Amino acid sequence: MSDKLKLYHSVNSPNSRRVRIFLAEKGLKPTLISVDLGTGEQHSEAYRAINPRRVVPALVLEDGTTIAEAPAIMRYLDEAFPDTPLLGATSKDKGLVVMWERFAELEGFAPVMEGVRNKMERLKGRAIAGPHSYGQIPGLVDRSVLRVQNFLADLNARLEQVPFVAGERFSAADITALVTIDFAKALDISIPERHQALTRWKDAVSARPSMSA
Repeated sequence: MSDKLKLYHSVNSPNSRRVRIFLAEKGLKPTLISVDLGTGEQHSEAYRAINPRRVVPALVLEDGTTIAEAPAIMRYLDEAFPDTPLLGATSKDKGLVVMWERFAELEGFAPVMEGVRNKMERLKGRAIAGPHSYGQIPGLVDRSVLRVQNFLADLNARLEQVPFVAGERFSAADITALVTIDFAKALDISIPERHQALTRWKDAVSARPSMSA
């Protein structure tokens, strides 16, 4: 049934990558349709008809329904295709995965995105993704860098206690955290050598076949 799905994505979009990894971990193979963000294809009438918010990724179901936003897409996929659950199998696990995935997104992914969009010359006037234009605030970049550095320290402390971000099993929380760390290279941020638990985890998770999706 997954071949009936269509995923509109961009190769260089971190949010698209989160969903592609999620799909690969579950063994799902929807039709992939590339959206060229560099040429502004997300603002075209054709794509706006699919996702008025003009962002990727967007998952189109067999009946034509569009589900956008990475967390929403992952929730749909985990419930529609329950084998290999990545958002938790039990009530307890589901709560923990949501908690730690939200930590990774709000404390890590969002600050990286904020820093990148307020720093890159090519994103002038596009400091926030979506249908509206917003000017850059260069002063936010330094704060974003500090927030990401604190995120890495907090994540390292967490991984000194457990093998994976949400506990004993690989989950969507690991996907978001890993994509965040790779994305942070755009701000010239890498894992400090002293964060040994984080380095151990990253090496293990990066070796998973899904990470090349």
